[in-house]
Amino acid sequence: MRPDDLQSLTQPGSVAVRGDLVLVNVSIPDVAANAYRGGLHRVALDGGGATRWTWAERDLAPRISPDGRWVAFLRVSGRGEPPQLHVMPADGGEARALTDLGLGAGVPVWAPDSRRLAFTSRVPEPGRYGTPPVDGGEAPTPDAEAPRHITRLDYRMDDIGFTADRHARLFTVDALDPDAEPVELTGGTFSAADPAWTADGAAVLFLAERDLGAAEGFHNDVYRVPATGGEPELVVRAPGAAMLPVALPDGGLLFYSPEHAPSTSAVARNTSLWRFDGEGLTRLTDTETVDCEKAAGAPVVTDAGVLVAVRNRGAVELRRVPLDAVDAVLADLELLAGEQAEVKSFAADGDRVVAVVSRADNTGEVELVGGGVLTDFGSAVPLRPAVELTGTAPDGYPVHGWLVLPEGEGPHPVLLAVHGGPFMYHGWGFFDEAQVYAAAGYAVVLPNPRGSAGYGQAHGQAVIGGFGTVDVDDILAVLDVALERPGLDADRVGVMGGSYGGFMTSWLAAHHGERFRAAWSERAVNAWDSFAGSSDIGWFFTDAYCGPGLEAQRAMSPLTYAEKITMPFMVVHSEHDWRCPLEQAQRLFVALRRNGVEAEMLVFPGEGHELTRSGKPRHRAQRFEAVLDWWARHLA
Repeated sequence: MRPDDLQSLTQPGSVAVRGDLVLVNVSIPDVAANAYRGGLHRVALDGGGATRWTWAERDLAPRISPDGRWVAFLRVSGRGEPPQLHVMPADGGEARALTDLGLGAGVPVWAPDSRRLAFTSRVPEPGRYGTPPVDGGEAPTPDAEAPRHITRLDYRMDDIGFTADRHARLFTVDALDPDAEPVELTGGTFSAADPAWTADGAAVLFLAERDLGAAEGFHNDVYRVPATGGEPELVVRAPGAAMLPVALPDGGLLFYSPEHAPSTSAVARNTSLWRFDGEGLTRLTDTETVDCEKAAGAPVVTDAGVLVAVRNRGAVELRRVPLDAVDAVLADLELLAGEQAEVKSFAADGDRVVAVVSRADNTGEVELVGGGVLTDFGSAVPLRPAVELTGTAPDGYPVHGWLVLPEGEGPHPVLLAVHGGPFMYHGWGFFDEAQVYAAAGYAVVLPNPRGSAGYGQAHGQAVIGGFGTVDVDDILAVLDVALERPGLDADRVGVMGGSYGGFMTSWLAAHHGERFRAAWSERAVNAWDSFAGSSDIGWFFTDAYCGPGLEAQRAMSPLTYAEKITMPFMVVHSEHDWRCPLEQAQRLFVALRRNGVEAEMLVFPGEGHELTRSGKPRHRAQRFEAVLDWWARHLA
């Protein structure tokens, strides 16, 4: 895969099924237009592949009504426009817009009556984000808005910006009435998330911070509000940050949540599946061995059990949990899809289960569980497979990772690529960066050190209070395993990574510089003391991982050891990154340049923390070209 192949990648996203109708949205980067394209595709269950079903610039998140007659989805009609909710007949026809909201609409959820939809939308304060002030008149330009009066620590979010002046509200709309307008069900100074209808359609469940956001905290609880309007009421206090509630026919509900004390944050904690029966909570899955992946979607209830996606040693597997389970361990959950692969989304109708599944050498296909692969989205670009690596750290701990090899016998230069998080993972799924670097002739090593997700909660928590210790041991152990293979050049090794991976790149350059020729550190945390105040999550994340003491934070900060870095060093950041703000890059860059290091800085305007995954296509392509130029200069 070359950088210009980015615009040939077709990646399926959210999938829906009702009867014989299977729909999936696809995303294709359009570098020339600097936008993402892709409509909904209909997938044939008989192996006939996928055909384009909608033809707008970009359609997302298809949801089929319970009676199978209607499809709701989000449509992006033009560059820079927010997504709006649309509906169309399931047997084809014209789509009709249901919303025209200034900040767009969230993913729709059908009511049991197949008529109403629930969704969330951010509603700005008057006089902000293109809205007129409360006393009327023209909407002010951004630089003429009134000052923001901030009284909370959770006032900003990466990829969104300021949040206290545009809370997410809960809405419903009658999808079948062409004259209907969205009805706002929540107000106040809190944000609603993850709506779900009760089984009788009389109310809408949603998530909000504890006590409806009375103060910043670490718990989301489940609330309900009558579908006709009224005051929200608490349904259940969650054991942590609740996610994606689903109503049960008996009046109970399911949801995902980690488990932690009210005064602590949920870093490096596995996400469990919980059931509330109206009186008490039951944890259906074991905390240590089962880590539910909310990014793949909400739990899906079937007659045979509850479908959930689970992170497991670099795979994201579709598993079935019995509805009456109590602390079920991973080995007892039936595996349906995702073995040595990554389930990106899933859906079910009766016994029919479909999933979007990605592999190292395939961007993703729609699969029918028990019926094979149904699409051929991933054939446009030739990709390389991943080789599994296992070994042992110096203390005897087992280590795990992958190697993506270029064509030919070598000797190949090597790139050690560290993932972010740290409670994330490299895995069996498609990773565009590894493919681009392998196609350019580099062997790419992808370690999952202690601190990563998918290996048990204890594994993830092993680096709390100890960044730069056992995680470093594991990373270098995986690298050593890779270098034992013939065809890899141990004298030409570079290190790179983003976010926590950028932190680790900076750390390795300072403490193990003899192992590497050069470094590429991206969107990194380099100094915990300033990160604590400048990052959207710094106010809790820093103390949770490093502790509250400045001495410990500085001891775990790469910037503290900047004078030890002597190798050529590229500092890469996005201008609007609120997760790891630009000052993190600036501080390290200045220190390195003052020390006489061959240091350069690359700053992407208008981008946030997610540049490499969902940034503007043109910037993603330009970044790939810059990466390859850097390594051509330093690993030739």
